[in-house]
Amino acid sequence: MSRELHIVGFQIGRETYGVPITSLHEIVRVPEITAVPDAPDYLEGVINLRGKIVSVMDLRKRFGQKQAELKKRNRILVVEHSGRLAGLIVDSASEVVKIPIEDVEAPPAVFQEGGLNCVTGLGKVRGRLIVLLDMTKLLAPASLLQESGKAESKAAKADARGAAAAK
Repeated sequence: MSRELHIVGFQIGRETYGVPITSLHEIVRVPEITAVPDAPDYLEGVINLRGKIVSVMDLRKRFGQKQAELKKRNRILVVEHSGRLAGLIVDSASEVVKIPIEDVEAPPAVFQEGGLNCVTGLGKVRGRLIVLLDMTKLLAPASLLQESGKAESKAAKADARGAAAAK
């Protein structure tokens, strides 16, 4: 019996990414997003999804790509992570793809070194590659704290320098 991964494919720019279908709650059009103060730049804010507050992350910004205007094709993938819902803004959602386990390769070491440790593998489907993402690492509070922690420590150092200069 051949085992397969069932993933939801989506596009960001020209690349196709995939997340396990088991982590997907639903796909919705992009509604009005309420901004949240002091959030990292890739955290767009929150939405009200049928009475539930869902934080929304722009994957284009999260992956360091240039910002593009939201279009009608943009979607929010609502995924479940640690019992909470989170939204991921993508350029478009494509399809459910079944990838045989033997067609999935481990990510190159350069992905881990470059800080892209949210990539779990590369799936080969009909002559194209699909970058498989790990929701736990992509949405982990530790990675979010690490990003905002860098900014806070820079601000704290600047404050300390300012206080020392004032004396």
